Amino acid sequence: MKQEAFPQLEWRLETGIVPYAQALEEMETRVMALAEGRGRECVWLLEHPSFYSLGTSGKAHHIHANPQKIPVIQTGRGGQLTYHGPGQRVGYVMLNLKARQLSPRAFVQGLERWIGSVLERLGVPSFTDPRRIGVWTWTPTGQEAKIAAIGVRIRRGISFHGWALNVAPDLSFFQTITPCGLSGYGVTSLEQLGITVDRSTLDALFQESFEAVFGLPSL
Repeated sequence: MKQEAFPQLEWRLETGIVPYAQALEEMETRVMALAEGRGRECVWLLEHPSFYSLGTSGKAHHIHANPQKIPVIQTGRGGQLTYHGPGQRVGYVMLNLKARQLSPRAFVQGLERWIGSVLERLGVPSFTDPRRIGVWTWTPTGQEAKIAAIGVRIRRGISFHGWALNVAPDLSFFQTITPCGLSGYGVTSLEQLGITVDRSTLDALFQESFEAVFGLPSL
């Protein structure tokens, strides 16, 4: 695969909170452009205000309580129910999978490796399990817990949506739901594991690790 066959990748690194509706509209526009052979691929790192996100396999009854009455939004991504909110870094990944010769499965596995490589550089051991998509680690008490969720959609060979890494969110929002439809497992964060990292450093790690996983140059 020749690297020069691909346009440069655009990185968007948001410093503020981006409403989900705005993000979805911009992703839809970018996906259409890429499918029509216009524009550049894009990785967009951001944070959202608090809401529960129901993927295409999501079940509303997995929300057992919602004491703060945060919005519940039906999304077009794959996967089930999860929480998004401040303190969580979200990565929306809009790539031309057909041009990159990546199958949907290989793409998701690439996202898992990418997140895992960043966690490794932060000193956090992690693992994946084909039965439960996402990136997992161990809490200080030795329990398995999810630290990053993945939910994607592919349209006309173009990927969008992506992943959410728990940096320092309010984990209580996960305690009243069944995250990703998986009972019996916990959810953790870098903060809970004693890891402190600022946004710019984390974003730089994701940028630096991208090429090693996906094999293409980035800005």
